[in-house]
Amino acid sequence: MLKTLQASVMALLISLAASIGIANADTIKIGFNVPLTGFAAADGQSALHGAELAVEQVNANGGVNGDALELVVYDDQASPKESAPLAIKMITQDEVVAGVSGSYSGSTRAAATIFAENNVPYISAYAIHPDITRAGEYVFRTSFMGEVQGRAGAKLIGEMLGAKRVTMITLNNDFGISLANGFKEQTDNFGIEVISEYEYSIKDREFGAIVSKIKSDNPDAIYASGYFFTAGPLVSQLRAAGIDQPVIGQEGYDSQKFIEIAGPASEGVMITTSLDRDSSDPMTQAFIEGFSNKAGYPADMVAASAHTAILVLADALARSGSLDKASLRDAIAATDLKASTGQISFNALGEVKKDVQIQIVRDGNWHHHSVISDPDLLAPPSE
Repeated sequence: MLKTLQASVMALLISLAASIGIANADTIKIGFNVPLTGFAAADGQSALHGAELAVEQVNANGGVNGDALELVVYDDQASPKESAPLAIKMITQDEVVAGVSGSYSGSTRAAATIFAENNVPYISAYAIHPDITRAGEYVFRTSFMGEVQGRAGAKLIGEMLGAKRVTMITLNNDFGISLANGFKEQTDNFGIEVISEYEYSIKDREFGAIVSKIKSDNPDAIYASGYFFTAGPLVSQLRAAGIDQPVIGQEGYDSQKFIEIAGPASEGVMITTSLDRDSSDPMTQAFIEGFSNKAGYPADMVAASAHTAILVLADALARSGSLDKASLRDAIAATDLKASTGQISFNALGEVKKDVQIQIVRDGNWHHHSVISDPDLLAPPSE
């Protein structure tokens, strides 16, 4: 059943040379840096499963013009000190045709610089820092940059929910600051007053002081950046203190682990993200089912984003008909591909153009809430 499912997925995605067997074919190496140990290991494992699923699907359908894809995987521990030398190794020793980051912003920025300097295509699956694509014309991103998600969060809170007095809780790193900047950029446009903003560290798990201040602030809504391992304790402590205002997060929450950590307190939390679990689109449904069968747990945003990035490369390789790096780069830039995270195309800076999905926790699972399809609001920078 799974092979049939995979075949239908790839038939929708890419026109590949299925008539050519790949049993004796050459392999096309794609580098993949991903955190498999350390604080981000859970996200890294999901990203790896998503990337592996995409490779399996491509190869089950004849590969790319008869050649099989091969992932060259390295654990970057979500650390720039690890990812930079690994990028050099992938390019000089492994001779990868392209690279994909399944990692966070710091490690992705470091690797992107190496790939760009060597004119080797590189795709950030979900890291959001704005400087990633500015590393050079060979770097692309298949998920939203932080500012774009922040703008979407402002529209969700100010226009769709009608909340006006907002407290911000900002994770003090690249991820949180980018989101906060995008949110603040749009507050006036959506009639939002930021009555307070509190910062915290990625190591924090106890939020008593912030919770007490928010209870005194009594905002209409809370815009809180974080990853599932910080957002879970934060939301749980907010609800335990009797703070029942809407909490709006972002794709860092987008994991079943957030729901497991926060428990009943997660009910009603909304996020901006790339994956719609309730989508009727066959592509998204096939990814969700295929991932669950492979990983043994529900699909999340990082998995869907890594899956998308690999399929973008496979599609570009098929269209370029060549392993020439410049030709591949041009083919990626011309992408117009339907994937599990939406219709994928890029602007001149290599930033993705697509809708923002709003998910909400209901009955212990992520579900569809709405979609933001405002091309002006969501337009990423082009230079």
